[in-house]
Amino acid sequence: MRARLGAPKAITATAHKLARTLYRMLETGNNYQEAGENYYEQQYQARVVASLTRRAEELGYILVPAK
Repeated sequence: MRARLGAPKAITATAHKLARTLYRMLETGNNYQEAGENYYEQQYQARVVASLTRRAEELGYILVPAK
């Protein structure tokens, strides 16, 4: 986030995310539960595939998933 937005905005965005998480925990009375490494890895892979698909279309190609 820091690379895209710069340090001040990245700090503000991170603080905002923590504040939302804390507020939701206090509001519902639930404990924080880590989503897990697999969840974040799946999100990352989906972003990479979407980016590659978009880039391939810009270049006139179609991506076909390997089996």
